[in-house]
Amino acid sequence: MAAQFGSRLRKGAATTAAAALAVAALSASQAPGATTGDTGRQANAGASTSAPDGAGAADGATGNSPYYTDLPPLNSPNPSASPTAPSSSIGTAVSRGAAEAGIPATVLDAYKKAEAELRASKPGCNLPWQLLAAIGKVESGQARGGDVDAEGNTLHRILGPELDGNGFALIQDTDGGKYDGNSQYDQAVGPMQFIPSTWAWAGRDGNGDGVKDPNNVYDAALAAGHYLCRYGWDLSVQADMNSAILSYNNSQAYLNLVMSWYEFYRKGTHSVPNGTGTLPSHRSDGSTGSGSGDGSDGSTTKPTKTTPKPDEPTPSPPSTPTLPPTATDTVDHLEAAGTATLTAMAGGAFDKQISTRAETKAGRIVAKIRVRFTIVGDTDATFAGGETVATVVTDSKGVAVAPALQAGEKTGDFTVHASVVGRTVKGVDYDATVTARAADTLALANTTAPTCTPGGEFTDQVQVKATYQGAAAGKVAATATLVKSADDTGENDKGPYFKDANGNAVRTLADLQTDANGLLTLPKLYADDTTGTFLLRITTTGGATLTVELTVAAADPSSSPSPSASPSASASATASASPSASATS
Repeated sequence: MAAQFGSRLRKGAATTAAAALAVAALSASQAPGATTGDTGRQANAGASTSAPDGAGAADGATGNSPYYTDLPPLNSPNPSASPTAPSSSIGTAVSRGAAEAGIPATVLDAYKKAEAELRASKPGCNLPWQLLAAIGKVESGQARGGDVDAEGNTLHRILGPELDGNGFALIQDTDGGKYDGNSQYDQAVGPMQFIPSTWAWAGRDGNGDGVKDPNNVYDAALAAGHYLCRYGWDLSVQADMNSAILSYNNSQAYLNLVMSWYEFYRKGTHSVPNGTGTLPSHRSDGSTGSGSGDGSDGSTTKPTKTTPKPDEPTPSPPSTPTLPPTATDTVDHLEAAGTATLTAMAGGAFDKQISTRAETKAGRIVAKIRVRFTIVGDTDATFAGGETVATVVTDSKGVAVAPALQAGEKTGDFTVHASVVGRTVKGVDYDATVTARAADTLALANTTAPTCTPGGEFTDQVQVKATYQGAAAGKVAATATLVKSADDTGENDKGPYFKDANGNAVRTLADLQTDANGLLTLPKLYADDTTGTFLLRITTTGGATLTVELTVAAADPSSSPSPSASPSASASATASASPSASATS
């Protein structure tokens, strides 16, 4: 349940150290392509895809909360064995394997539905539901053995300890106690153990009820799936899966443990009734119990208050230690750090990234604090990976650089707001603009000049190729007009014409658009009885213009029947052609 498992977790837990070593040993045998070094820590399976600086390490999904360290059975699950069969018939190890392979029905359904949704919305991520199951097992023991109703709502709150800086991270309240019931400090919430400040941007509505609730397993599983699919990671690639898991919790022991459960679930699982799943018992902070904390609602148990005997002096209340201010506490404001004008063409990437610097009141830089970038406004622009919110940690110079912005198809202005996570101070707004797709060059793609006889139709449709800076300009708006002359771009009232849906002559076509390859094929052109050379002018967004000459001339006499042709044949040809010409005039 931790975003980072490090020096800030509670100390003195011998079981934790032993579990970490066991996890590494088990992962060495179960994780694909994994190797271990002399320390028992898993070596990298490959170069990880990098996320924005510090994005995973300092703003994991769950803050510095502990997680369950129970290991999967060494024996693989045996789907053919009944999970209810007595242990004497299938052996103790196999019995535990079959029991652990059972995932509560509603929880299992939530994982599979999240996988299906991500397969459609982010097909390049290749999220397996078994990875969600592995994280759900480590974070909450599959929602405390499936302690949920049929709609996926937890029947009892699942809360991590108070993140008050006392052995854990210090994260002051960010949600007014809305999700965790704590208006002083944040706590990890729900089956996937999101802290409220992360849920604020990562939350999803997985069951379609219009609410994003971290206490609902459908919502939490879908949010976890999107969280793991950030930054364009492909989870079918081991290095990317490693990066995604470490972004949830930046601990090698956590990575090894999750991978162990992932491999275990891949070998076979089955559905069990809600409330009958196995419960974990060991946590990374050394505590035990099936809850996500020691209290009935999952919160940390507080010491019991005792009343002194009459003959005993009243003890003085214990002094509350004064915690040193954190880096976040020293931030007074954010400043723009040299970000240029943000402009991109629809469908393209912004060539500049937003940089923000955190400063104290005296103007000193503040390193290692979290800055949240939020896209605001009527836009479909996103950060890399398809998210509208990204959290980045300031570097040694106090600067946080937002992920690259990607423009959508909607044009116009929007804002990116930068704020400090866990503290209300003056932020920074960055204005950004998405312009329409454009072309700077148009070229005729036809190999023959467009010609036609009076009253006929042009044999070939006019086709042009649009490019922008040498590359094909797809989805660019264009207009085609039959103009009077090169100097008079007014619409001509004679000569070639297009037809509308009712067959009426029109000489201007708007709302045209090039295809993905930059090609634009115009509808068929027809000619009236006027002969001569006419001009078709095509223009696009971006200023590209092309003028095409259209020739309407009588048929070449050299193509007439030879004198040796019989008069009857000639008459027949003329008679048959005449109605056609009349019909198209």
